[in-house]
Amino acid sequence: MADSVQERPEAGTGQTDAIENFDVVVIGAGVTGLYALYRLRELGLSVRVLDEASGVGGTWYWNRYPGCRFDSESYSYGYSFSEELLQEWDWKEHYSSQPETERYLNYVADKFDLRRDIQFNTRIASATYDENENFWRVETKDGHLINGQFLITAVGLLSAGYIPDFKGINSFKGAWCHTGRWPKEGMDLAGKRVGVIGTGATAVQLIPMIAPEVAHLTVFQRTANYCAPLRNGPIDDETQLEIKTSYPEIFRACNETAGSFMHEFDPRSAMDVSPEERLEQYERLWQKSGFAKWLSNFRDVMLPGEANEDYAEFVRNKIRERVHDPVVAEMLVPKDHTFGSKRVPCETEYYDAYNRDNVLLVDVRKAPIECITPSGVKTADAEYDLDIIIYATGYDAVTGALLAIDIYGEGGEKLKDKYVNGPRTYMGISSVGYPNLFTVNSASVGNFVRAAEPLIDWVSECISYVRNNGYTRIAPTAEAENAWVDHVNEDGENTLRTKAANWFVGANIPGKARALLTAPDTAPAMRAKRAEVAANGYEGFVLK
Repeated sequence: MADSVQERPEAGTGQTDAIENFDVVVIGAGVTGLYALYRLRELGLSVRVLDEASGVGGTWYWNRYPGCRFDSESYSYGYSFSEELLQEWDWKEHYSSQPETERYLNYVADKFDLRRDIQFNTRIASATYDENENFWRVETKDGHLINGQFLITAVGLLSAGYIPDFKGINSFKGAWCHTGRWPKEGMDLAGKRVGVIGTGATAVQLIPMIAPEVAHLTVFQRTANYCAPLRNGPIDDETQLEIKTSYPEIFRACNETAGSFMHEFDPRSAMDVSPEERLEQYERLWQKSGFAKWLSNFRDVMLPGEANEDYAEFVRNKIRERVHDPVVAEMLVPKDHTFGSKRVPCETEYYDAYNRDNVLLVDVRKAPIECITPSGVKTADAEYDLDIIIYATGYDAVTGALLAIDIYGEGGEKLKDKYVNGPRTYMGISSVGYPNLFTVNSASVGNFVRAAEPLIDWVSECISYVRNNGYTRIAPTAEAENAWVDHVNEDGENTLRTKAANWFVGANIPGKARALLTAPDTAPAMRAKRAEVAANGYEGFVLK
């Protein structure tokens, strides 16, 4: 279906709006959406990308809070599809900050002339499958219609910000925001009394950045996290050259590891070596940057059991060493979840921030927040006067942004209703009753770019297969979907991700069904599974 324009009556006016038609409509102009546009266009397909932002970047457009940066190595995060791009772009830091990452994605958009097929400042209201015409009709909030034979939702895993429904939240007289929607113009925090609610990954990056400039910082913590030092630094010219000659090895390492990161587990068991050797390994890894102390450790550190608890206590002691006040230190030491059952935040001077006289840590598990008042926050045992409140309260992960769109499949079934007890998909990509819809945000795990490229390659090749073989639609069988859901639920029980109240299972969102929201498999296993399905003529799918 080549792109074309048709007219529809404007309700009640007699006027008409143009309805644009494309082979593929992509929702989201972030890391995954940009690559989808590039890849699909290379295949000769007409594509329209829609995004509510005014520019490209997705996560890296919206998350402008101070301290926002990669926790995986910059050079492992960049696109691999263009050798020219790899050699042209110089990463400035080992772990890139938000401004640099946004510049990179803008550079990519300009280099490959992607903007001409992106429609910005466009919020999506609904997407409806037309069974008679076999296309997806996407309607924007302002009533415009865009049709596509195929629909790809590249809306991100962590893009739907969540703020608890605190009583009185709209009564606060000061400024406030969620970290995921930090104002583009910034926030003036200097000399202000600031409250940060939440101590997850974003707060861990934010707090040490703003603590020196605010008059007073009150941190409201429900759950302490195991945080490890990032140890970031600039990339010098010699290292830059080394990186550019090492990209094949960098991407090989990423492709072979469970989460597509540059770190491989030690195949030994922690309990098979002496306590002295074990401690030596822990200390050596602790001095490394990034995820090494997590993902290059003994293999059984990432399994429930004795090895995991041994390393967890090592990390707890590292936290205790950093915080001067022993009472505050114990508040910051996790005691309610297994190490690795939540993504480990990487920090720079996070724990040191609590040694400052102008920083107060409040335990809201012991004294819950009762309400937001016009002047601040009231807990069960105190009131805190604030000028600014920052909600670092996380995200409705994986399905949040997807189900914020009213998506109607065959027979008018709403995807939100289908997902009421958790996602029902085949390989995270497609659902029964929703032909030609690829929910790629549900299938991407680990290092997002390393996961996104092979995922989009698979979807693009699938679309080509459908079109080149005289088919018009593809959807999974009920048997394949049921078997996949059973696999996710059963095998998910054996992973650390299901052992804590975290976003991986939707536990941070009241009323959301507890279910593993991503595959329980490693990235290599998922690529192999998708390849096998394609090689067998898209086994588990019905093509018509």
